[in-house]
Amino acid sequence: MKNALAFVPRPEMRAEVAEGLCAVFDAADRPEAERQLGIVVKRYRATAPRLAAWLEENIPEDLTVFALPARHRRRLRTSNMLERLNEEIKRRTRVAGLLPNDSSALRLISAVLMVISEEWETNRKYLTIEPG
Repeated sequence: MKNALAFVPRPEMRAEVAEGLCAVFDAADRPEAERQLGIVVKRYRATAPRLAAWLEENIPEDLTVFALPARHRRRLRTSNMLERLNEEIKRRTRVAGLLPNDSSALRLISAVLMVISEEWETNRKYLTIEPG
């Protein structure tokens, strides 16, 4: 979404473009998503040609998420999980202040990642593989 919004020529168009992209990814299946994408591209071909070209070139590869079970799509189509992990690493390294060398930074980050990995392996169920 952020990448697409970088190609929007006027700030007042951002909400409309975001709404169109949400319609694409909230579609029930891939053919419907492709139809919605065609509508969005056609809408902006005249007013935002760079955006339309970017959408045609980049969004179809993102539609592979429709090959996954519907209950997993919302979580797997975004990078929220990675962004949250990066924020947690930044937060923990800021608290430590200045680290004396690269290896101490690597040890701190490794420890943070091990704790987070352990939480994910034992406590939380982000995705379930069972049918249903």
